[in-house]
Amino acid sequence: MSPAEHPTPPGTNDSPQASGPADDESGDAPATPDRAGPVPPAHPGPGPADVGVGGAPGAPGGGGAPGRPGGARERDEGAARWPGRAIRSASGGGGHRTPYALARLAERHARALHRDRRQRAEIAAVREEGRGRISRGRYGGLTVVAVYGAAGALAVVALVWTEWHGVRQAQAALAFGALIAVGEAIRCVEAPPALPGGGGGVPDPRGEPAPLAAAGALGYALLGRLGGEPASHGVLQAVAVVVAASLAGLVAPLAFGCPVDPGHTARRVLTAAFAAVCFQPLHRTGRLADWLGHGPSLVGYLLVLLALTALCDAVLAAALARARTGWPYGPLLRDELRSLPGVGAAVCATAAVMALTVAVAGLWPVPVLAVPLLLIQYSYRRYAGIRATYRQTIASLARSTEIAGYTPTGHAREVAGLSRAVGRELGLSEPRLTVLEYAALMHDIGQLSLVDPVPAGATEPLPAAEQRKIALLGGAVVRQTGVPAEVALVVERQADPYREQPLAARIVRAVNAYTELVSGPAAGGAAAGAAALRALERLRLATARDFDPVVVEALATVLSRGVYGRPR
Repeated sequence: MSPAEHPTPPGTNDSPQASGPADDESGDAPATPDRAGPVPPAHPGPGPADVGVGGAPGAPGGGGAPGRPGGARERDEGAARWPGRAIRSASGGGGHRTPYALARLAERHARALHRDRRQRAEIAAVREEGRGRISRGRYGGLTVVAVYGAAGALAVVALVWTEWHGVRQAQAALAFGALIAVGEAIRCVEAPPALPGGGGGVPDPRGEPAPLAAAGALGYALLGRLGGEPASHGVLQAVAVVVAASLAGLVAPLAFGCPVDPGHTARRVLTAAFAAVCFQPLHRTGRLADWLGHGPSLVGYLLVLLALTALCDAVLAAALARARTGWPYGPLLRDELRSLPGVGAAVCATAAVMALTVAVAGLWPVPVLAVPLLLIQYSYRRYAGIRATYRQTIASLARSTEIAGYTPTGHAREVAGLSRAVGRELGLSEPRLTVLEYAALMHDIGQLSLVDPVPAGATEPLPAAEQRKIALLGGAVVRQTGVPAEVALVVERQADPYREQPLAARIVRAVNAYTELVSGPAAGGAAAGAAALRALERLRLATARDFDPVVVEALATVLSRGVYGRPR
């Protein structure tokens, strides 16, 4: 049927030229068929690929047919605002109402409402993200200023007081100061190297510890007697020795061009001051000896005080990391607390033994007690190097799909980095984050068994059976590489319904689907922000079976921060 055989009622702007592909704004609502007769054919025009975001041919911002002042967007908005007037106009001002005109009017009304709701949601999301970034920036700046300001002010007061009153028991101050300086000098502030290519792998965020310097600072702060004689140094001299020794220990790393982190020095000054304030006044006034004596009760008090000092250091470390990266404070604090039973316990025990031994035997046990801590630091450095090499080996294996042309370059590293950020958002521990990272790096390795590569490596649009086959083949390959069995299990289960998957597999599947929707063929050349919003919307629509809604919301939270790629 030609357009002449199906005339449009007067008073409407519903010509066939304006109801073609330009009228389907980006697929907001399907066309409603005409029950009374065939739908007039669409005017021949540009295909869907030539239609802009707003629906006009070749126009990115919208509009109607070429050369017309109105268009589909104006008609739809008018239909949404004044549906009664549009119905009267569609019926020609009289009682002749064609079913086709009413159907088209209802379709436009639904599209206009949907577009309005989507625009309002996007505006609200942008405003909320802006407020969140401002508040996070203010929080981070205030935290850094508070910690560094407190440490700096305390250091200045302690140095001035010590210079004015002189150094008491200089031999003890020199011995413990040398211990702190050596421990800081041999400490490597650089964390283990990340994955090749600059993405994906995240090194140990706490870097290399300095157990020798920490134990020396705490041991001097808790020193009550020296070779059987009462120790005469107080809180401010203990802080001054820690500050001077820490600054002296930073000379060697700076001379060799190694970066230094002032946060560690600030934390050491504040924790040493906390321990000295809780011990020195009570000991010098004799109240501690009257209450606890010199037996096991004093040892218990020292251990409890050292445990509280370690907790304070963990709180400060997590706060500074939160200020630098914008990551959530809870997972950062959990990571710091989980590291305390290892090196932290050794540091606290050595500091207590050092203070009690020097009180009886003098200064000669200090270098002897430093040997175990040196071995701990050497072992940690070797372990960090082995772990970095292992991570690089897995990353090189994961690149085999990129070299063979099955997946885009950098896809595995991007999925690994974003998966680790989502896992941290969900509170996973460091060992589980490592398993998650390895599985994300090798999640596409099963594609090597395909005869013909999948377009752009996007496995999410494939049928469920094909996805399951690729996942099982990938798990079989991963088991031959010698990685932990948990990694192979995650790779095998990534194509299952999310209720049957472990948490790591849910994260890998959601992040992989998001990455493919944003940068793959499904993006359709849209802008980055629009593609991200559409990808998250599609993930949310598939939370009934494929994607865990908790993981999808955690992914949206991480993306709203925009900090998952920052080093800690």
